[in-house]
Amino acid sequence: MFTPMNQIRLTNVSIVRLRKGGIRFEIACYKNKVMEWRNRVETNIDNVLQIDNVFLNVSRGTVPNKEQLMKAFKTDDVKKIILEILEKGEFQVAERERQQHSENLSREVAQMVSDMCINPETNRPYPVTMIQKAMTSAKFTPKANAGGSASSSTNAVKQQALEAIRTLRTSGVLPISRAQMRVSVTMDSARDAKRLMEKIRPLFSSIESEDYSSDFQLTALIDPGAFGPLNDTLNQETRGQVQLKFLSLREVREGEERIQ
Repeated sequence: MFTPMNQIRLTNVSIVRLRKGGIRFEIACYKNKVMEWRNRVETNIDNVLQIDNVFLNVSRGTVPNKEQLMKAFKTDDVKKIILEILEKGEFQVAERERQQHSENLSREVAQMVSDMCINPETNRPYPVTMIQKAMTSAKFTPKANAGGSASSSTNAVKQQALEAIRTLRTSGVLPISRAQMRVSVTMDSARDAKRLMEKIRPLFSSIESEDYSSDFQLTALIDPGAFGPLNDTLNQETRGQVQLKFLSLREVREGEERIQ
């Protein structure tokens, strides 16, 4: 048996459905917000849900009883059930929303390609807009999975960025090299450097040496796109009392890259 509610009239609604235990459950969300939630762009669930409840049929306002919830989800905690439906359920994506998501994904992939690569003729990164145009010319289109799990997670974007790099290399649309910059960071105060490292460590791909014995000296590899943020952070945190040097370029070979 189901529990009836008044008929619900909603606008700008995206219904997410999940079949479990032989029963189809639904939740009512705002359009565009489901993808933002799955991509971790939106983190406030109140901005995603139109109604904080689980339904058998949203438009009719019918809700499941406790026994149905327990049978399907092994719990009657509505908040937990909503999260599962939101993460695993299926929903229809409007063409405009699909196009917007595709454009956003393309921009994210191009940004990551720009961050990881250089023009071997100048040893400088390409602008994101140039990468996007090159991807189009090489007929590379990032693949979106609008109805499934988060397709724009960092790992998924990085995987597609690596595929884009391979496509750009083989197409010859523009010269491009996957490379990392070897840099050194020197600072007089080793004690202050330990505090500083908490802020800058995430910017390094790998640390080759780290010495706190007298002054602070570090040698590390970074993606080209991280050089600017690293330089800005060092200047902001030390007011210029640190030295950042570019030492060399290290080519990253095919198959060497690992997706964390």
